[in-house]
Amino acid sequence: RFNWSELIPLRLWGRTLGLQTENSQFLLEGMPFRIFGGSMHYFRVPREYWEDRMLKMKACGLNTLTTYVPWNLHEQERGKFDFSRNLDLEAFLSLAAKNGLWVILRPGPYICSEWDLGGLPSWLLQDPEMQLRTTYKGFTEAVDAYFDHLMPIVVPLQASTNLLCPQYKKGGPIIAVQVENEYGSYAKDPNYMTYVKMALLNRGIVELLMTSDNKNGLSFGLVEGALATVNFQKLEPGLLKYLDTVQRDQPKMVMEYWTGWFDNWGGPHYVFDADEMVNTVASILKLGASINLYMFHGGTNFGFMNGALEADEYKSDVTSYDYDAVLTEAGDYTSKFFKLRQLFSMIIGQPLPLPPMIESKASYGAILLHQYISLWDVLPSLVQPIKSEFPVNMENLHLNDSSGQSYGYVLYETVIFGGGHLHSRDHVRDRAQVFVNTMYVGELDYNTVELSLPEGQGFRQLRLLVENCGRVNYGLALNEQRKGLIGDVFLNKTPLRNFKIYSLEMKPGFMKSLRHTAGWSAVPDYFVGPAFFRGRLWIEHQPQDTFLKLQAGWEKGVVFVNGQNLGRYWKIGPQETLYLPGPWLWKGSNEIVIFEERTAGRIIQSVDIPYLGRTQYVD
Repeated sequence: RFNWSELIPLRLWGRTLGLQTENSQFLLEGMPFRIFGGSMHYFRVPREYWEDRMLKMKACGLNTLTTYVPWNLHEQERGKFDFSRNLDLEAFLSLAAKNGLWVILRPGPYICSEWDLGGLPSWLLQDPEMQLRTTYKGFTEAVDAYFDHLMPIVVPLQASTNLLCPQYKKGGPIIAVQVENEYGSYAKDPNYMTYVKMALLNRGIVELLMTSDNKNGLSFGLVEGALATVNFQKLEPGLLKYLDTVQRDQPKMVMEYWTGWFDNWGGPHYVFDADEMVNTVASILKLGASINLYMFHGGTNFGFMNGALEADEYKSDVTSYDYDAVLTEAGDYTSKFFKLRQLFSMIIGQPLPLPPMIESKASYGAILLHQYISLWDVLPSLVQPIKSEFPVNMENLHLNDSSGQSYGYVLYETVIFGGGHLHSRDHVRDRAQVFVNTMYVGELDYNTVELSLPEGQGFRQLRLLVENCGRVNYGLALNEQRKGLIGDVFLNKTPLRNFKIYSLEMKPGFMKSLRHTAGWSAVPDYFVGPAFFRGRLWIEHQPQDTFLKLQAGWEKGVVFVNGQNLGRYWKIGPQETLYLPGPWLWKGSNEIVIFEERTAGRIIQSVDIPYLGRTQYVD
């Protein structure tokens, strides 16, 4: 049994040793320590709920929080850094300390995490020669500039007295820092891990360094001076002993024990049996290892930030990051929570804090979308087109102080004479709706690369509305994640030229302008998009969490509430509801805007129970 009631951040101010390894165990301030950790990402959880989720970690029996740091949110445009509001990393880490949680920080620069491009900024891909996650100069210069801003926030919050910065003597909650992430599965540059390690050390990181890999990548992701940890879901015989083959006489740590799994559009909602999960956790602990539950609380891929898989084919991730984790997407308890709480309390041998009360959810009923405006009517007044002889991919558009466009949609418009055979040559990333004037013709994507365009009189507009469905976040294809049209599209074997290119990133400024634009009108009985629809949700009392369910009629698009991008919906499922946090709602009138690509309904429902789709157990 391990009683670590005295080993919490606020009781150890003035400490000097931090987390150390001695033979096969961890020591914290010289005392034996085991990490009972859980992952929660501040950027996936509304700031107002950070503390609630931390208190639930403590009530479950955990002593450590792990979090990634998403570079692509903190530096959305090159050289412009944002650590405010929901990205206030310092406030998040300080709150963890206040609530008695240690922190393992995973600053990347690459984080994977089913997050767009694994957390790397898309503007890196403006360089046609870019080699991500290597010592390529263009990449390391960008990482250095980012770490120069990130590390001054992190360094004062380390647990040990920092000899490089003696003014920081009280310490903080960070007891370990991870070097990169799962590099053994990438391993394109033998010098890269040493570069990242030194980038951390040279900026004042003094805590225990760790690496994190699955079994197959373990030996390729090592770096001298960092403790190797392993990631898995099923405990194969001898798996933890395998760590001894790459490092002798070191404590064993499971950095990612996968409590569930993520979902892709068009697939099932994956679940992982609670009893099997808890039994595996018990087996890991019996072997003397420390553990981090990935995820303890998954949260949401709000906005356009979901990642994608590219194994046999491209599959984008859904908006929800519920993950079938210990807490639900909305922070509610699951059976996994109570089974783990029972297990951990037996090992700790002392009473755990009582679990906080759950927040009640609201069902606000039917919401009528009473007005609409066609995308074609919006364009002239709200978006200034870029003129280009050739198609330009999203990242290389001259926008956002030369940082390009990162997310959302791009409309490519050109003039054609007659119809014929349209061929994409697989240059569409990821989906393109094709229109002649305003008439929908069909879609181009990874599987459909050609369409027949109808014949017509005179010159007509050919329009390709291309959606970035999410950049791949894992594997060897990261350097190829440019979006939009990445090359020529051909009509009757002739490449199309002379484009007007409209950026539709749907940022807050665009949505604000949309609200005040002229041209909104009553929704007709039948309408085919693309178009924006809006309605109002009136709330009499204190707003509560709810879930928006788009009923029959809606096909694919994005939902905004009071200017906040909740994320994507798609009728192919599995996800059928979008999580709407109560703190994003107001007492009184709330504006709901939906961008629908194709066919629109008239009503959406606010319900108090999420529906994430038909379930399938993880094998």
